[in-house]
Amino acid sequence: MWGGFADPARTRAWDENQLVNAFSVGKGVTAVVAAQCVARGEITYDTLISSLWPEFGHHGKEVLTFRDLLGHRAGLPAVRNRLAPGSMMQWSTMTDALASEKPWWEPGMAHGYHVNTFGFLVGEVIRRATGLTVGQLIARDIATPLNADIFLGADPSLHSRMADFEWPGDPMPEEEPAGMSDEQLMQLNTYYNPSGLSGAGVVNSPEWRSAEMPSTNMHASARGVASLYTALAHGGSFADVEILPTTVLNEAITEVSRGDDVVLGRVSRFAHGFQIPLPERGFGPNPKAFGHFGAGGSVGFCDPVTKVGFGYVMNQMGPRWQNPRNKALIEALYNCLS
Repeated sequence: MWGGFADPARTRAWDENQLVNAFSVGKGVTAVVAAQCVARGEITYDTLISSLWPEFGHHGKEVLTFRDLLGHRAGLPAVRNRLAPGSMMQWSTMTDALASEKPWWEPGMAHGYHVNTFGFLVGEVIRRATGLTVGQLIARDIATPLNADIFLGADPSLHSRMADFEWPGDPMPEEEPAGMSDEQLMQLNTYYNPSGLSGAGVVNSPEWRSAEMPSTNMHASARGVASLYTALAHGGSFADVEILPTTVLNEAITEVSRGDDVVLGRVSRFAHGFQIPLPERGFGPNPKAFGHFGAGGSVGFCDPVTKVGFGYVMNQMGPRWQNPRNKALIEALYNCLS
């Protein structure tokens, strides 16, 4: 199904194959890329990050594994020192800052949602293990074999197909307020260091669309997201296309972190990059479902019980993650299956 408008002025109708920024839905796709690297033997979930990224291995971070990064356990949801506006579009600027950063909590001993830094951390490890970026691997190993509209680092030729995102309010100021506690600074910088990190003020720009930020700026159609999760719903293969061996997929969706989230201030639960259900925040009625929500309510998930893959993307910021719109659509889906 599709409907609505592809721009805030409501001059362009949303079409069948509309592309739009799907925000953290990209974390689930990045989790698939990570699992594919594991399946090929290029890395393991227990690989020490410092063995591939020596500059990362200090301030206690030398104990961290690939599993810790995927489970949001690194203690690096934000950078303390103020970065220049637009720095999130410069890969080495972000990865160098994270490598030198002192963790906000003891590495591996707690978890907190790495809203924007997850993609840089996981993506840099993948780049060092494979020589390719997450966007290049998505194109080669997911989008092309599935013929799916999923793009990270979109070519300018695709920009005319993209919906403009309606972002409420103004971007955060480039300077943080004085007198903040360390916890307050972490919360602010998680979303707003550098200015525009989460997309505010820049989400519709060509520079944003062309950059690679695996946590935040994957552009996709709903059908593209659903096609990936349909393969995962069938154990990793569908229509003669194997995305993941079932054994690796089963490991990828095992729990890594559960409990009080240092960043979100509530309970959260993660597998190896995927969100997995909590009673109050699930993907439909089946506890074996897994996927990832995105800001505004976009979502991609699959249900291995019913063998269904689901994708929903939109261009209006609202309640983050589960909200009345995606909840109603998911309920409608399961009403059709009952």
